[in-house]
Amino acid sequence: MEDSQKPFLHFSREEFAGRRARVLAEMQKRGLDALLLFRQESMYYLTGFDSFGYVFFQCLLLRAGGEMTLLTRAPDLRQARQTSVIEDIRIWKDAPGARPALQLREIAREGGGSRFGVEWDSHGITAKNGMELAGAFSDTVLEDASAIVSELRAVKSESELHYVRRAAELAGEAMNAAVELAKPGAFEGDILAAMQGAVFRGGGDYSGNEFILGSGARALLCRSFSGRRNLSPDDQLTVEFAGVYRRYHAAMMKTILVGKPSPRHREMQKVCEEAREKCREALRPGRALGEVFSAYAKTADAAGMKRHRFNATGYSLGAAFAPTWMDWPMICEGSEFVARPNMVFFVHIILMDSENNAAMSTGETLLTTKTAAQSLTAPF
Repeated sequence: MEDSQKPFLHFSREEFAGRRARVLAEMQKRGLDALLLFRQESMYYLTGFDSFGYVFFQCLLLRAGGEMTLLTRAPDLRQARQTSVIEDIRIWKDAPGARPALQLREIAREGGGSRFGVEWDSHGITAKNGMELAGAFSDTVLEDASAIVSELRAVKSESELHYVRRAAELAGEAMNAAVELAKPGAFEGDILAAMQGAVFRGGGDYSGNEFILGSGARALLCRSFSGRRNLSPDDQLTVEFAGVYRRYHAAMMKTILVGKPSPRHREMQKVCEEAREKCREALRPGRALGEVFSAYAKTADAAGMKRHRFNATGYSLGAAFAPTWMDWPMICEGSEFVARPNMVFFVHIILMDSENNAAMSTGETLLTTKTAAQSLTAPF
């Protein structure tokens, strides 16, 4: 039996220490005495802590001297011990009218300081908890520090890329399963089960959000929904999903044509493929992400499909938790964020023609090398 007191870590303690050192350097630049972290992705990145306990009040306090304290609920005490390098774990008690923000303020006072950074932009802190936090720290300067860890997370280490590549392999296996089963009469539920099963059989994890799968008119939808149908003799099936390994995501997207493709589908497919190639060319170190979006938009607009395209064409990928695998930054019009080597992006090319009930899409996970963008997911 495994030692329950020894944490099971996916990265070395040295790598975790290096990540924290880079965050501490950013804190020093901004004159922060401590950082209040609410994003589960940040906690996972800095300590290995792996949990969905962030749906309740949960905060990792990182002091300027490097000390860490986790404030969480009782169910996450052993979770933190077995998945992270955190040693100081405090528990707030479930009770009517519980005020964990006040307990966090007392913990913060132990280390002193009057200027704290907060990850306000986080699924891990509700508006109500945010107001309670602001009230509890009313005698303290609270500065928005949502971008500190996210910016560092955007550039992946070699050990992180090892997990991303495995996630990409699992995504390819899931796509193979979808393509193989996408035949007239096939039940969407069977296709979805085969895709998700391919990830789990390969040692993968749940994704940050549900797999998206829809056929017929619902092939034009880009969110998951309840209810499944059987494919028609001539149909369209859009799948958008991610292979996930050690919480790292590699996403793919494709509209699979079943039976005889319509001329409109062929036309849209040609435009998507052209846009995909131009986006690959635009995504490289030293160039702004806005240029990648422009490559997509100009290609679609030139083909008369401006009404059918979207206002973004992808985003960064990494270790992610529910409710979404979408990470910062977004690939959209006007983005001045400049790509650097060892960044991972999901670039999706989407055209949805509601007038003709025609869907077309293609999406792949790309890694920026020193000079170009390399596809990590097999072409389909």
